[in-house]
Amino acid sequence: MRFSAILFDLDGTLLNTIPDLAGAANAMRHDLGMAPVAQDILATYVGKGAEQLVIRALQHDGATADDALVARGLACYTQHYRRLSGTQSHPYPGVLEGLNLFRAAGCQMAVVTNKSTEFTGPLLRHHGLVDFFDVVVCGDTCTQKKPDPMPVLYACKQLDVPPDQALFIGDSINDALAAQAAGIPMLALPYGYNEGRPVQSLPADAIVGSLIEAAQWAGCATRPTEPA
Repeated sequence: MRFSAILFDLDGTLLNTIPDLAGAANAMRHDLGMAPVAQDILATYVGKGAEQLVIRALQHDGATADDALVARGLACYTQHYRRLSGTQSHPYPGVLEGLNLFRAAGCQMAVVTNKSTEFTGPLLRHHGLVDFFDVVVCGDTCTQKKPDPMPVLYACKQLDVPPDQALFIGDSINDALAAQAAGIPMLALPYGYNEGRPVQSLPADAIVGSLIEAAQWAGCATRPTEPA
């Protein structure tokens, strides 16, 4: 088998968390006297962690987000996200099937996300995914977040797998750049967020429609036979 370990992003790759993230961002804006922002727009602000989501949401109307406002907004957002996280999020189609294919092939698996530890573990448990993963690297595990390669390389070290034996599966430029800098092949999924940019713009090795297709690409599952 080509890969010993498979690394996954979380938001936009395993789970559709936009309803919860957008709900918390708009609740924050409401508390600060701001009008709500459409969910599809807030989705383009996701990818670099909660603080960047808050900053972008605060600046949506052209407002200046100074340090005091960002601190107030982040505290407010976090309070609302604690209430909303997991309430409307759900795994994407093919996630459970794909994870089972990778596990059946004997791959070690890890999550590498910019989401904080506080929310990552509960989300994985809530959706019945936590037992698939040998390692979970969160946005506060290392001193740097994606697109820095540090969290990706840290996951490989924890799995005791050389980077050239790992595969990263994600949906955004942060995933692609982190994998590229770590020297790890990367598959991109088209249904994620990617800050509003087309997935075709990513420096990925391939674009796959689901984790099932990702397992097939990695040689961890047979492709269905084409009809005659």
